[in-house]
Amino acid sequence: MASELVSAWRPRVPGVAEVFHAHFVSHAYPLHVHDAWTLLIVDSGAIRFDLDRHHRGAAGASVTLLPPDVPHDGRAATGAGFRKRVVYLDSSVLPVYLTGAAVDAAGFDDPILRLRIDRLHESLHSPGDELEAESRLALIQGRLRAHLDRHYREPAAAPRRLADRLRELLDADLAGGITLREAGALLGAHPGHLVRTFTSAFGLPPHRYLMSRRIERARRLLLAGRRPAEVAAEVGFHDQAHLHRHFRRHVGVTPGVFARG
Repeated sequence: MASELVSAWRPRVPGVAEVFHAHFVSHAYPLHVHDAWTLLIVDSGAIRFDLDRHHRGAAGASVTLLPPDVPHDGRAATGAGFRKRVVYLDSSVLPVYLTGAAVDAAGFDDPILRLRIDRLHESLHSPGDELEAESRLALIQGRLRAHLDRHYREPAAAPRRLADRLRELLDADLAGGITLREAGALLGAHPGHLVRTFTSAFGLPPHRYLMSRRIERARRLLLAGRRPAEVAAEVGFHDQAHLHRHFRRHVGVTPGVFARG
């Protein structure tokens, strides 16, 4: 679709997993998770999204930060669509204990931070400016920490060990996967109980979590120059058509278009 345009690449900058620029009109992201922090600015239009079952939005001068492993979706707030620029930051850039703070305060009205992110994207677009980009990221990292520290609350203990153990099993073999019957036998739980417990803990069922992880892995491999057919087999899709269908649903374009971007 001509109105759905993306550009994606992985720069040689420590801490940056991927850069993603997009113009979407009709594409709607399904509920999914990332394994990285999602640092997002909107250049035109507006976005509506749900984060951990809370209704949110992104537009204008605000800065949006979505934490790893927290389910969210996304769609245009109006018929005009939106343009966004995203930097996916490795989990090492911000500590995982700030996840709850990021859920509570996903958006920041901070013009200085917004300007620094804009300039970061300019340096990420220019090969040879990696040291400048790294320097700008360090300043952004410090400012994000300051925002999140103000919203940090000591988390309440939650009895979700079973869900954590199922997630560990899913992460251990993204390509091969595991059936609920196999997981239930290993964890001593009924498959239905596993689904309910996992969904309650993480906000999406196990199969959607696994699909999100596979899509994330496919993005990295495509940006590394791998062919879609190879990626499909390595990540755990039945064939290239299977990858094509789910990748387009999650990312908004086909694997081939994403790689060329």
